[in-house]
Amino acid sequence: MYLATILGNLLIILAVSNDSHLHTPMYFFLCSLSFNDISLSRSIIPKMLVNIQVQDQSITYSGCLTQSGLVIVFGYLENFLLAVMAYDHYVAICHPLRYTVIMNLCLCVLLVMVSMSISIVFGLLHSVMVLHLSFCRALEIPHFFCELTQFIKLTCSDTLFLNILVYISSCMFGGVSISGIIFFYVHIVSSVLRMPSSEGKHKAFSTCRSHLSVISLFYATGFGVYISSSVTDSPRKTAVASVVYTVVLRC
Repeated sequence: MYLATILGNLLIILAVSNDSHLHTPMYFFLCSLSFNDISLSRSIIPKMLVNIQVQDQSITYSGCLTQSGLVIVFGYLENFLLAVMAYDHYVAICHPLRYTVIMNLCLCVLLVMVSMSISIVFGLLHSVMVLHLSFCRALEIPHFFCELTQFIKLTCSDTLFLNILVYISSCMFGGVSISGIIFFYVHIVSSVLRMPSSEGKHKAFSTCRSHLSVISLFYATGFGVYISSSVTDSPRKTAVASVVYTVVLRC
């Protein structure tokens, strides 16, 4: 699965880079999403594979903290990129005559850079908050990678502020992205239904089908991981749900 994730996403990036016909905003965002999938996989799976191979589940504190921060950064970034891609589809279908004017190269790069900057800031913020936590027992995380919530469970410090920060940032940015995606697709569906040509409707829905599939998988598995970790005390079930979210979904 790791090889399939790396090679598949690299092929997408190479194909888009080498074909001038694919130098469009939609494929630019697709390349950004592929690069993000590669980065997220590389921050988790190689260490997991090494641990399995050498039968040693240890990881340094700095390595664990770095991994936790990277997972937050790339998780947030994917969330933003999906919303940006929804906006791209909205402009392409609802404002086709102005598409090239609105979705120019500067705007596309700006959207990706802003999404990346926000993700990095919050990844660093969460990591700095974890650095100030104290641990009064051996650090044994019942997971296959270092996750922020697992850090919080192991600390003997007051985690009220950190928990509030995590929930506010998750609800704020996750909620904004989901609301934006819903808003754009409501307008897309409304615009498509007004099209007189059935061929035009089919083409428009075909354009959005793959993006909607990725959105459904991303948020469905994400909520599945969150719900499973909230309602069950079984680390194994939480880990299995996380494998689907971080490993299988990347393929």
